Formats: sequence, C-alpha cells, structure tokens
Amino acid sequence: MLNIFTLANGRLFQEEIESLEELSKFQPIWVDLESPTLEEKRWIKQYYGLSIPEDAMDEDIEESARFYEEDNGELHIRSDFLIADDAEPRTVRVAFILNLVNDDLKSKGVLFSIHDEDVPVFRLLRMRARRAPGLIEDAKEVLLKLFDADAEYSADTLEGIYVELEKVSTQVLSGDVTDALAGEVLGAIARHEDLNGRIRRNMMDTRRAVSFMMRSKMLNAEQFEEARQILRDIDSLDSHTAFLFDKINFLMDATVGFININQNKIIKIFSVASVALLPPTLIASVYGMNFKGWFPELEWAYGYPYALALMIASAVVPMWYFRKRGWLK
Repeated sequence: MLNIFTLANGRLFQEEIESLEELSKFQPIWVDLESPTLEEKRWIKQYYGLSIPEDAMDEDIEESARFYEEDNGELHIRSDFLIADDAEPRTVRVAFILNLVNDDLKSKGVLFSIHDEDVPVFRLLRMRARRAPGLIEDAKEVLLKLFDADAEYSADTLEGIYVELEKVSTQVLSGDVTDALAGEVLGAIARHEDLNGRIRRNMMDTRRAVSFMMRSKMLNAEQFEEARQILRDIDSLDSHTAFLFDKINFLMDATVGFININQNKIIKIFSVASVALLPPTLIASVYGMNFKGWFPELEWAYGYPYALALMIASAVVPMWYFRKRGWLK
C-alpha cells in the first residue's frame, strides 16, 4: 500500500496512490509504504530516483548500521515501533529515508517510511495532523512528531500496565489465593513484564534515533529543542519502567509465597495424619505379636475390643492436642 501526505493550509492530507500517474499529481512531504509491492517500489524509483534497500526491514541488521547518512545527503534510520496488542505485543521495524533536498520537485524534502504492517503511532500522528493546523511544516517535522508520538504511545501503554497491575495486586493481597488463581496471576504478570520490557527497549531505540538526528545537524533551533524535549520525556519513562519491574517482582514473589503456603497446608495434613496414626499402628503391632496360636481372641476374649479402644484413644489424644495448639487450622 502506497500513501502520500501533502501539506495544505497547515494540515496534513492523505492520498492513497494506485498508479504512477496519480503519484505525479502531488508534491508530498511524506511517502508511506506499507508492505510495498515490487511495482510500488518501481514507481518510487522512477519518480523520486530512490532505490529502497532490500534489507530495509531486516531484523538481523547490525545495530551500528541502522543510522547512517549517504554521500548524497540522504539520512537512513531504522527504528522499532511498539504495537501493544493484548494478544501479541510486539515491535515493528520501520525504515526511514529522509531526502532533504529534491531539486526535481523543488521541495524542502521528502520522508519515506517502509514497514510491513500498520503502526498505531502512524495512525495517531495522522489523526493529530488533520485536527491541528501548523503541527507539521516539513519532512523533518514529520519524523520528529513520529518519535514524539511513539514516546506518548509508550507512556499510554505504561498507564495501562499500571491499571492492570492494580487489579492483580487486589487479587494477590486479598489473601485468598488458590492454585488456580495463582496460575492466572502468574500468567498476567508474565505478560505485563514482557510488555514492560518491550517498552523499555523501544524507548532505548527511539532515544538513539533522536540522538542521531540531533548529531546530524539537520534540525533548526526549534526542532533541536523539540528533540531535546523528546529525550527528556523518554528519560522520565525509564523511571516508570523500573518501578513497574520492581512491582512485578514483588507480585511475583507474593504469588509464589502463597503457592508455597498452599503446598505447606497439604504437607501439614499428611504430617498430622502420619503422626496421629503412628500410636494405633504401634499398638496393633504389639497386640498381634504377643499371642500364641492362630486366633488370639480364643485366649483373651476381650483382646480385640481392648486393642481397638486403645488404638482409638491413641489416635484421638494427638488430634486433640494438635487442635488445641492450632495446628489443624
């Protein structure tokens, strides 16, 4: 899918392109390619003279090769963007190519973005740019606003984790944690820990991308200050992710503690039963080994009733003692 974005009266307008002829009618500042076909890549090559690298969205590219500047002035940035999907949270690699000077189009620059699936941050920026005139002025501003929206999207996701962990805390700290509930809690905690880790990694990647833009000296004074504000926002999120990691570890330890308590209760039942049944077993053994012949009841008519009464008494007395000490609760 090929979408272009043009500026008109300070607003960003989107057009979906389906042919090379349509592409030649507009002067965009942002060209977005989502899962581009070979034909769409050919249009970009033919009209803009830009060759999209084959490894633009490769995940195994070296970290040091993700940010670089070509001899012709093109800036290449490969950055990861978070998708906080409840079913499968993940990050999506996006390749940016910033062409600041285009003599053929006589424009201030064009930003090209290439990715395999729709990114929530892109939708957020499109919505804001349509509603807020003057939000974006050029291609560099588009890239900065994308990273700014990425930081805000991560912050919103962190707030969602806070809310979910509060629900988990209520369940755990209620004290009535069964094994089934403990399993659900551990599963929820693991999902939140994974999402929190992805947010932290995403923020690290965004920090590197913004720092690269600042070092490239491509930003004017106002944009440079905006980039510094984005870095400050990212730094503030680091403390939140660290706090969430601590909270997750606490809930994990508390849940495992309740599981151990439940297991100890089961072991205590077996321990009490074994101790309570030990005296009757001893009495039965002594009684059965101290008679002559095959039928001891023929030598002592009250032997069985006496032994049974003694066995019951030897079992009841320990149970009464355990109950008095509170060990059966």
